[in-house]
Amino acid sequence: MDAGKAGQTLKTHCSAQRPDVCRWLSPFILSCCVYFCLWIPEDQLSWFAALVKCLPVLCLAGFLWVMSPSGGYTQLLQGALVCSAVGDACLIWPAAFVPGMAAFATAHLLYVWAFGFSPLQPGLLLLIILASGPYLSLVLQHLEPDMVLPVAAYGLILMAMLWRGLARGGSAGWGALLFTLSDGVLAWDTFAQPLPHARLVIMTTYYAAQLLITLSALRSPVPKTD
Repeated sequence: MDAGKAGQTLKTHCSAQRPDVCRWLSPFILSCCVYFCLWIPEDQLSWFAALVKCLPVLCLAGFLWVMSPSGGYTQLLQGALVCSAVGDACLIWPAAFVPGMAAFATAHLLYVWAFGFSPLQPGLLLLIILASGPYLSLVLQHLEPDMVLPVAAYGLILMAMLWRGLARGGSAGWGALLFTLSDGVLAWDTFAQPLPHARLVIMTTYYAAQLLITLSALRSPVPKTD
């Protein structure tokens, strides 16, 4: 579902709205290929591994700088992407897990701010809480006491981002949904029980999510020029 939806959205932008979208997305696509081709083992902790992991998201931030007109929505997305890259780098080192989680929480708050609160759709929030709350409670049962509060706070922020992304709709909604799926698999694999092919699922849904949210900024047909 993740690759198919991202591919369909990308095809729409490339063929209908902006012929140069694919050209400016090529650094993101190539950097994703590098990440998956190298597939650096998780026990090889290095700044090179951090760079390879962060580069696709940083390429999306650069894509927005070129393709999307300056404005509050774009700037908030760029800020969220930079915070996500910081989080990606931190998660390379297990000792930096909490700072990495804080960086991603900041990214989600920026996404919430960007998506806005109109339409409010409180019923959608209730559905998300009913669907995600039990899962979060189950994950919390596997945590050390000092990790319960940070992970619970992060989970609530993630629910808020999903709520606002789905309320906004379009590629932002799909991106928010895939981001939540990625984090849900990551949480279970990290805290509860290792899952087969977890890293592949986490990273494919994560990169697809960031791409879809980024494409939601393409509202104007004219890229920035000097």
